[in-house]
Amino acid sequence: MSTSPESFSSENNQEAEPSTEGVEREATSPQTEQAEPAATPQPSSLPEAELPPEAQGELNGGPLGCCLGVTIGLLLSLSIALISRAYASPLAILFGYGLSSVTRIAMALVAIIAVIICGTLGWRLGKHLYREYELSPRQKKRLEELEQRHSQRRKRR
Repeated sequence: MSTSPESFSSENNQEAEPSTEGVEREATSPQTEQAEPAATPQPSSLPEAELPPEAQGELNGGPLGCCLGVTIGLLLSLSIALISRAYASPLAILFGYGLSSVTRIAMALVAIIAVIICGTLGWRLGKHLYREYELSPRQKKRLEELEQRHSQRRKRR
């Protein structure tokens, strides 16, 4: 989801001129004011609605596990280069001058296969291991304080 540079400049202008925003609201007709509350989403569903589609829904560690699995898969492909370097003499006899090409092709194949396998395995493990846990009472109290401060700041604007 990309945003054009013009939209950023319009957001900055709106923040810089809060008095203009109040004048525009006063100038709107009563019909549009009545339509606004119906179009506003409920506060409980607002944060999830702002997320991209792939981030909405159940929270789990699948993406994190997948990322770790892909990293491990790519690191496994480096083992081909290390093995070919450690056993360069015997492999050179076997492959001749094409050792570097064979090594590169083998690394690419191992990387693709290992990324798919380790990424899928990482996704499954991440879903089971990395979960969102309940907040402690102290964390809940702190979160409520921060939400109150944030709502007070929004009301001032």
